[in-house]
Amino acid sequence: MGSPFRILVVEDEPVIRELVRSMLTDAEVEVECASNGAEGLKLARTQSFDLILLDVVIPQLDGITVCRMLKADPSTAKVPLHMLTAKAKKTDVEVAMKAGADGYIHKPFRGAELMDLVTSLRTKKASPSPS
Repeated sequence: MGSPFRILVVEDEPVIRELVRSMLTDAEVEVECASNGAEGLKLARTQSFDLILLDVVIPQLDGITVCRMLKADPSTAKVPLHMLTAKAKKTDVEVAMKAGADGYIHKPFRGAELMDLVTSLRTKKASPSPS
């Protein structure tokens, strides 16, 4: 099989990081974690990921700022980025989407919701559209 599907989880809560890691890690999925925005930004820019899951309220650089920076950077702009956050107001979602987020997952989230997202993106990666 090809290279593993790589996910970056930027989340300051250790329990959530480990929950996501344990739910998504398998033989074909690797999960890397960062506990703050600056660390997440550095990892996203220095490693290759197929999906970024980003909390909004995180230390050092908030998730919206990290999202804007990643979407403005040609090396990371095309990586699917989904906010994974407890901020659930309509305005929160609008701000994230304007910052460039590709999706928004509310906490508490369902495991099936994350698995469906990963399955969908893995399928796209496995069968890239012709250029």
